[in-house]
Amino acid sequence: QVQLVESGGGLVQAGDSLRLSCAASGRAFSGYAMGWFRQAPGKDREFVASISWNGGRTSYADSVKGRFTISRDNAKNTVYLQMNSLKPEDTAVYYCAARNGYGSTWYGDYIYWGQGTQVPVSS
Repeated sequence: QVQLVESGGGLVQAGDSLRLSCAASGRAFSGYAMGWFRQAPGKDREFVASISWNGGRTSYADSVKGRFTISRDNAKNTVYLQMNSLKPEDTAVYYCAARNGYGSTWYGDYIYWGQGTQVPVSS
């Protein structure tokens, strides 16, 4: 069992930067691939980024590539999402998730989820 708690969300303006954190507790965090997903009001949950267990492989949605960076610190049991040049269309609740094996873009592959943190981006 892995418990995930996101933090760092909040209201920002377009063009601002924000760093989300996801703290994990429970079973060996370093053994899990991690992902960030987001869900805007009235829309489906969508993939944002993923990272392998050792940080050696990352993947990004086209909509955030070049603006967002996922990273992890296994010594701190934490995964991060650095978000730069935020846009109003980035407004969503952001979730972190964990899965065995490699990172995946499909939310159904992830078995542990945090409660989410809201990121409203004003224009």
